[in-house]
Amino acid sequence: MTSTESSPAPTGRTRIGDRQRDRLAIVYVRQSSMNQVHHHRESTQLQYGLVEHAQRLGWKPERIAVIDDDLGLSGASSEGRPGFQRLLGEVALDHVGLVLGVEMSRLARSCKDWYQLLELCALFETLICDLDGLYDPGCYNDRLLLGLKGTMSEAELHVLRQRLWQGALQKARRGELASKGPAGYIRDGTSLVFDPDEQAQGVVRFVFELFDRLGTMNAVLRELVGYGIQMPVRPASGPDKGQLSWRRPSQSALQQMLSHPVYAGAYVYGRSSQSRQSRQQKRPCRLPREQWLVLLRDRYPAYISWEQYEANQERLQQNRSLYACRCSVRSGRALLAGLVVCDRCGYRLRTQYAGRSNQPRYSCSANQTRLGEPRCQSLNAQALDEEVVRLTFQALMPPALEVSLQVADDLHHQRDAARALWKQRLERAAYEEERAARRYHAVEPENRLVARSLEAAWEEKLRICRDLIEEHERFLSEQPRGLTEGEREQIRRLASNVPALWHAESTTDADRKAILREVIDRVEVNVEGESEWVSARIHWVGGCQSDTRIRRPVHRMDQLSTWPVIRRRIEKCLAEGVSAPRIAAVLNAEGILTATGQPMTEGVVRAVMTREGLRSTRSVAPGASPPLGRDEWLVGQLAAKLRVTYGTIHQWIKAGRVRARQCADRRWVVTADEATCRGLMAYRERQDRHRREHETERAATRRQSKKESVD
Repeated sequence: MTSTESSPAPTGRTRIGDRQRDRLAIVYVRQSSMNQVHHHRESTQLQYGLVEHAQRLGWKPERIAVIDDDLGLSGASSEGRPGFQRLLGEVALDHVGLVLGVEMSRLARSCKDWYQLLELCALFETLICDLDGLYDPGCYNDRLLLGLKGTMSEAELHVLRQRLWQGALQKARRGELASKGPAGYIRDGTSLVFDPDEQAQGVVRFVFELFDRLGTMNAVLRELVGYGIQMPVRPASGPDKGQLSWRRPSQSALQQMLSHPVYAGAYVYGRSSQSRQSRQQKRPCRLPREQWLVLLRDRYPAYISWEQYEANQERLQQNRSLYACRCSVRSGRALLAGLVVCDRCGYRLRTQYAGRSNQPRYSCSANQTRLGEPRCQSLNAQALDEEVVRLTFQALMPPALEVSLQVADDLHHQRDAARALWKQRLERAAYEEERAARRYHAVEPENRLVARSLEAAWEEKLRICRDLIEEHERFLSEQPRGLTEGEREQIRRLASNVPALWHAESTTDADRKAILREVIDRVEVNVEGESEWVSARIHWVGGCQSDTRIRRPVHRMDQLSTWPVIRRRIEKCLAEGVSAPRIAAVLNAEGILTATGQPMTEGVVRAVMTREGLRSTRSVAPGASPPLGRDEWLVGQLAAKLRVTYGTIHQWIKAGRVRARQCADRRWVVTADEATCRGLMAYRERQDRHRREHETERAATRRQSKKESVD
């Protein structure tokens, strides 16, 4: 090659000695992209020509190695460049005496990678050669020159990228930067037009109609698969470039179609950014709409209106299964799934199905999952659902409905006034921040004390402005949207047909959920301590609120808010010699219910007596008890000692686990010494442990089998 005819002159003290020639000479070959490899072949041949240059410097052909593993890879980083990693490894193993490259940018365009190579070469006395000369990284002058070349190589990459990006951005701001048209469009010069194939247009329109009717992307996917409809695709490269082909629908294709603003006729650029955590595994990160670089509406023919596009994005956002979003309507029995919000932490309650009957529950485990804290609260879904449905029917009665709509109008006007006040507060904060900035920039730099105080004042104004903006965003996120006139008429028509529609046999739980979501924004709940009472606040669409209080089933009697009263009442009855069946009747007459909201029974009363160690005075009356020998117990006495129920003692007697005799009055006397009591208690603990393990296994099996049906 003519470019390598003359050997570069050595600089400084650089000399090629026997130590260098006894080791390998490595020629490093790299091109930044496959396009350069295929079309810029002259540069590639020039790099391969350095093999002849190494021979002229005194290396034998068999001692010259070529590393070309990085052809088509960028030099911006050493990540994902096996050739450069191999070069570093060979130098570190003291196998290399000379490294050759056309220029420094071929080896590395990152100062970090470049100085790593220089350090290794200086440590193992390896020389570096390019078309300009021969360098010894161990020599200060050569090291300084190589460092400047590496810095210029990295800066050149930045300048090239910035220049290309600014050119593309300016073109995008005019709406002229061309990109591949999505499904349903083809490119016509610098613009997009409808696909000339009518079937392709029909499929796109059908997808948006299905989403408008079904409301979820997965439901649309199931419908398309059920109908056997395929998606139109025009490949941008390959042998079938530009030709219409059909592919099976997928979630990713539907996600792109439903979220792309081009279907509303808008030109967009800069909807995503590259993650900088790893140069090799670059993943696009979707940006919120306010951070898009370019958004030009009404530039292309549209399949849907911009208002429908925004409504679709809001629906997709709400369909996500996150604590902060309400999920999509599904087929479970919990009617308020996705609408119930914890009044303590502000997150939405998840819907769970538990127990043998698979009963739905609303459970707030957000802080438990995120922070490892105890679960906020949990309640049975049926009680809350029934109360909210009752209030919904009541609110949809014509007189109440008109009052609610009028209240919604009043609240809307109040919110407009509050927004105006917020606007004034933001403007004042921005003015104060700009004023502080002007005062800081106006001071002379020599007045350091004044400058420092003004800088601190400016930073304080910036902090106040930032906090105010965040508070304003929270205020806006908590405000319900207003009702349009069309929505008002729709609510009035719905109110007249809701009861019949609700109780119709053809109405599914998913339909009932959809009805509730038309009128309810969210339901805030707060369990009062661990008691049976739950405070609920219903936020209706339009801004009205309704407060209510419901009773939930609980696990234990001592969780009831009336438990102290119940315990004292039972103690009083026992002191008066009242039997357990009679006590249950007295409690029922007084309106006292069990933990699950059921009437009192003799078994519940006896279980309370056993757990609390309460005894009837009739059992200890003179002559009432049969004579007891050593280590003998009445059933009630032994049950109280072991803290088990009467039924458990009778099961042990029947199974022969304890010795017992029956008296003339048909009462049982059990013989159990201390060792026997300890054995019975240990046996009871083993039974409880086995039962818990069995219930855990059954719960895991039910969760696995019901995984797809959970709301």
